[in-house]
Amino acid sequence: MNPVLASRLANIAPFHVMELAKMATELERQGRSIIHMGIGEPDFTAAPLVIEAAIRAMQDGRLQYTAATGIPALREAISEHYRRVYGLTVPASRIVITAGASAALLLACAALVEPGSEVLMPDPSYPCNRHFVAAFEGRAKLVPSGPAQRFQLSEAMVREHWSPATRGVLLASPSNPTGTSIAHDELARIVDAVREKQGFTIVDEIYQGLSYDGAPFSALSLGDDVIVINSFSKYFNMTGWRLGWLVLPEQLVPQVEKLAQNLFICASSVAQHAGVACFEPASIALFEERKAEFRRRRDYIVPALRELGFRVPVTPDGAFYVYADCTPLADDADRLTRDMLSEAGVVLVPGLDFGPATAHSYIRVSYATAYEKLEEAVARLHRYFGERK
Repeated sequence: MNPVLASRLANIAPFHVMELAKMATELERQGRSIIHMGIGEPDFTAAPLVIEAAIRAMQDGRLQYTAATGIPALREAISEHYRRVYGLTVPASRIVITAGASAALLLACAALVEPGSEVLMPDPSYPCNRHFVAAFEGRAKLVPSGPAQRFQLSEAMVREHWSPATRGVLLASPSNPTGTSIAHDELARIVDAVREKQGFTIVDEIYQGLSYDGAPFSALSLGDDVIVINSFSKYFNMTGWRLGWLVLPEQLVPQVEKLAQNLFICASSVAQHAGVACFEPASIALFEERKAEFRRRRDYIVPALRELGFRVPVTPDGAFYVYADCTPLADDADRLTRDMLSEAGVVLVPGLDFGPATAHSYIRVSYATAYEKLEEAVARLHRYFGERK
């Protein structure tokens, strides 16, 4: 006898990015050469000092549970990082270490999302964000956002779509899938509008370290009531270590700590001890070199995509994604990406995961792979499109 499944599962859609990844793995098993430009995972790995710190932690036996909020050394290191990079005073007491940004978003939604309430977010946006809301029986209200808004929400859009059921907004800057950021003044206006409604503002900043144009800023500069998510996965190249953090208003920390104690106990102790080494000067220098390489890749792939016939209406200013309009080349993004995989051996992903507004007309390109592989992918796609004519 099969158990009766929870009705909330109907609100959780499958992740098409992973489906394409499985198709690519099967083709590789058959001997095909596949270039992966689908999943958003840096091709770099953890910095040497981080690996050394992990080894020391294991050798020293520092493998026990930590406090649910994380080890003091890591919380202090992150606090100092905000002071050094952004000129912000963020007390360590407001920082909660989490099992990746996913756990941070889960905890934030657990604390703030009521059953039946709405959370505004742009369409397109990272699919898991709306599923975190759905997991607590809220509803993500996707607001279509095009190139004119840099695929982001604006103050006007927030005011227009706020309803009596709305509890807050969930933003990402820079964004997955678009690689675009919200301008500082526009974000400030959004925060003010949400404050007027007595709602919450959550800003996912996991790609903030990979901002290429203009001076870096964090939404934390807009007030102590803004909730920020961050991660060691992208800028710090530690995807599989499952380590992130959450910056909260002081009064929310005990409530989130209570949730973390029950849902996670703590983030990986080894990952936490290793993470402290991310903030050593030698590690930061390495991450900055890698950031420069990501920017070099962006500056290659954007014009290359345009030459292939894709429209790139907004040049991405962060992360390692390009959101490209494929309508000049095909009328269905899903079919096109499957064809490019099977015929050219290049993994790109359709807009299906990121919201209905761009589901069939856009593809997401990840340039988190070696420059030489990007060049080979472009060459393959030139041949593919040439043969279709």
